[in-house]
Amino acid sequence: MIQIKDLEVSAGEVDILKGVTLDFEPGKNYCLLGKNWSGKSTLSSVLMGHPKYEIIAGSLSINGEDLAEMEPDERSRAGIFLSFQNIPEIKWVKLSEFLRTIFNISAKNNSEDFTELSPFMFKRFIKSHLAELQIEESFLERDLNVWFSGWEKRKIEILQMKLIGPKYIILDEIDSGLDLDAFKTVATMLQSLSSPENSIIIITHYFTILDYINVDKVFVMKAGEVVKEGGKELVEEIKENGFEDM
Repeated sequence: MIQIKDLEVSAGEVDILKGVTLDFEPGKNYCLLGKNWSGKSTLSSVLMGHPKYEIIAGSLSINGEDLAEMEPDERSRAGIFLSFQNIPEIKWVKLSEFLRTIFNISAKNNSEDFTELSPFMFKRFIKSHLAELQIEESFLERDLNVWFSGWEKRKIEILQMKLIGPKYIILDEIDSGLDLDAFKTVATMLQSLSSPENSIIIITHYFTILDYINVDKVFVMKAGEVVKEGGKELVEEIKENGFEDM
């Protein structure tokens, strides 16, 4: 379980999160709702260890361990995956080598007896995943996310999730850069990843994705605070009345 208690976070002299308390438990899906600048994306970045943010009070833990003391790669190995709102392009890093590296690290993390896959064996291994997600094999030889469409980048993110099997999948505005048809396909693919062994944490100020992924609990954020929480019925309330009365 990820546990967040009385968390206060700043960026420079600006206080952004102001006493946030909530939990994320594997086997349950969650949604963080709120208008722009409510603190949703900041919370996701803090969970992943972005150096821009400073924790000034409160605590973060994962399975009883102090999450705030972990480096980003340690958080990843602990099972946290962040789907970026704006997916970065990384030149000079081949997609095939990036995917092979994260797969080998993840597999080794789960089993010390695992033998790393060579580039040749990895390309044989990954073919079925590429076919499932309709990703062209030629993409493996391209630089990571460079000149890929928003739709293609999202599919590559889902491929990463399939390769490493994270326990906490944080989706930060995954509709960004997608047209309606691409969004529907991505949402359906993400729904297939939901299982009793993981938790999908949806960050959004829209509601369409909730037609595809069931959520157990909804948190509403406003000005850096959690101002309301409840079940999916809370989404219907916000659809009808907006965020102003929260």
